[in-house]
Amino acid sequence: MNTLDNKAIGKRIRHERERLGLSREEFAELIGLSDYYVGQLERGERQMSLPTLVNIADCLHVSLDYLVFGKKNHNSTYIHDPSTIYKVHNKKLCELNTLLEKCSPKEIELFLKIIKTIIPYINKK
Repeated sequence: MNTLDNKAIGKRIRHERERLGLSREEFAELIGLSDYYVGQLERGERQMSLPTLVNIADCLHVSLDYLVFGKKNHNSTYIHDPSTIYKVHNKKLCELNTLLEKCSPKEIELFLKIIKTIIPYINKK
């Protein structure tokens, strides 16, 4: 039987939260927990329930395999021709960049904050 390494899980949670640019307080609010409890989870001092772990993985846009075991999944969700996906993706990025070039530094900072805030909600059921 495998035992869970709560400290390693907590480090991965903290790493992914910081990668999204979320403070502990912002993250806790997004997942409906106290920032104190999130701190305990990130330090590996508490073991969370499976629904909490699923909610955290969903919010951080990572797999349960990654959070629990540190295994990175290869993205196999694209069935279409990868070159077509790249062209569409690149076109959208160019369009977004064109819009952002018209913004002031303060507006860009605001958009960045908004994007970092909504990313955890994307694909939520």
